[in-house]
Amino acid sequence: MIKKSLALLALSLSVCAGAQAAALEQFKAFVASTKSARGEFAQKQVRKADAKGKVAPPSSGSFVFARPGKFVWTYQKPYEQVLQADGEQLYVYDKDLNQVTIRKLGDALGSSPAAILFGSNDLEKNFTLADAGQRDGMEWLKATPKAKDASFESVLIGLKNGAPGAMELVDSFGQTSVITFTKFEKNPALAANQFTFVMPKGADVFRH
Repeated sequence: MIKKSLALLALSLSVCAGAQAAALEQFKAFVASTKSARGEFAQKQVRKADAKGKVAPPSSGSFVFARPGKFVWTYQKPYEQVLQADGEQLYVYDKDLNQVTIRKLGDALGSSPAAILFGSNDLEKNFTLADAGQRDGMEWLKATPKAKDASFESVLIGLKNGAPGAMELVDSFGQTSVITFTKFEKNPALAANQFTFVMPKGADVFRH
């Protein structure tokens, strides 16, 4: 369950732009000017005071994306796992199990948090966006999914100095996941085969 939840949470990322402008203004400028990016992340879950059950261990890794719908989100700690999309399909690779799960990208993204960073520029089609004030040295934007069956309630995106600072994802169970970002590089030069998934030798493959 922990690995499954990490894989789902991996689709939660952040965005930013502008320096001192309000979060919504920064965000729109970022979307308009950023076609690709890469960087590193650290992720943790925050347990509610009355929550029961296990909390996923802290994790960290790297990411690279190119709009629309192409990305590689790599967990390096506490174990290796890769989520990779080529614009049409999403591949989830668990190295320990040597297992690959494949599903259509449209079904996997939709109005998920991943669509904020990896999807098209038409974000307000699936999300209601609003400024959420200042905190921790960042301007915050709240993105609320319009779909009633979304797996999360809201996403808070922290914007700072033209680079992603943090994202806070609140799921439908009230659990909060916090992702912080470092070494964000905007519009880097990427290889032509950057997002082409290479099937690991001998891997078990599951399609959904």
